[in-house]
Amino acid sequence: MQKVLVSGAGIAGTTLAYWLRRHGFAPTVVERATTPRVGGHAVDIRGTALGVVERMGVLGRLRDLRTDMRGMSFVNGAGKTLVKVTDHTLTGGLTESEDVEILRDDLTDTLASVAQEGVEYVYGDWITGITQRADGVRVTFANGEARDFALVIGADGQHSAVRSLVFGAEKQFSHHLDTYLAVFTVPNFLGLDRWQTFHLTPGKLAGLYSARQNTEARAMLGFQSPELDFDRHDLEQQRKVIADRFLGQGWEVPRLIREMETSELYFDSMTQIRMDRFTDGRVALVGDAGYGPSPLSGQGTSLALVGAYVLAGSLAVHQDHRAAFSSYEGEIRSFVLQNQKLASLNQRKQTRFAQWKQIQSMRVLPCLPFRSRVMKAAMRPLTDASNALVLKDY
Repeated sequence: MQKVLVSGAGIAGTTLAYWLRRHGFAPTVVERATTPRVGGHAVDIRGTALGVVERMGVLGRLRDLRTDMRGMSFVNGAGKTLVKVTDHTLTGGLTESEDVEILRDDLTDTLASVAQEGVEYVYGDWITGITQRADGVRVTFANGEARDFALVIGADGQHSAVRSLVFGAEKQFSHHLDTYLAVFTVPNFLGLDRWQTFHLTPGKLAGLYSARQNTEARAMLGFQSPELDFDRHDLEQQRKVIADRFLGQGWEVPRLIREMETSELYFDSMTQIRMDRFTDGRVALVGDAGYGPSPLSGQGTSLALVGAYVLAGSLAVHQDHRAAFSSYEGEIRSFVLQNQKLASLNQRKQTRFAQWKQIQSMRVLPCLPFRSRVMKAAMRPLTDASNALVLKDY
């Protein structure tokens, strides 16, 4: 069995490990975190990606774990409701849909539960060097160890170490979309029942949505900004950046800032990774590492699932890795580009007038006799992009 090193135990890495093992490879997954990561935002599985998790035998379990949101509301600084919507939500799209919205850690835990047998997991370590040879790859790790593998796959996210070591500095491929997002777990202190509540001010969004049968909640703090310089590994610095941005904001923002001080925090830029190629020699990239569309697209999770399935399948079909990687790139690229375009459709300047128009349109929509056609047309780009690839049987 060919030994394949996968960097990253997130959605793409765990899915890839599952399919590699199914196809007869011997995968090793290395993860910088010392334990499986917890927290994070709600993510969506749509279109073609639903077929991937169905083939993994976990679609039913994921549906049981979905957020099952009933709707959302927008409030002013005093907490007064401006509008309520029950046919769609900000994070998950249509409330009546085959799509699955699920907390990120619930998804990774479920994927990992079926990707254990025959998979080696190494936590608390990461790749520091990659040397490619004709017959394999010599990899060095932060712990000082060196090991040999047939192939190396970077599934290590937007700030991929594998990509930096093999393809070059991140700034070549990173396209900032002028927005930052913080997500963290808080108590469900508003007593939300499968509900989302948001407060908009120019260039800023604060939100709260219930999670895990209303036993907890996820807080969102987003703001528009040119690219910032901060240490991705310094949580205290990140908390200060966020707190400074939301100083003096109304609604429940002061409490959210206090809760953030003791919560597991996800904070990063809305950034798209654009690359001319996803492979180099015996190294390939999958998911956000190679083609992260940013959360503005709503399709990062689906791209990761589909990309991992196609990459593993291509390696199973083609005995030569060069042919396999060529097949992978050829099959996935159009799908990637269509889904990345969604981010630009959702990227808009959050002025006071733009936010007022958004609220007014949500107020008017339920009164329209042709509401269903309007919603269907609005969702058409996402529907088309998420179904733009048909899964092969490998």
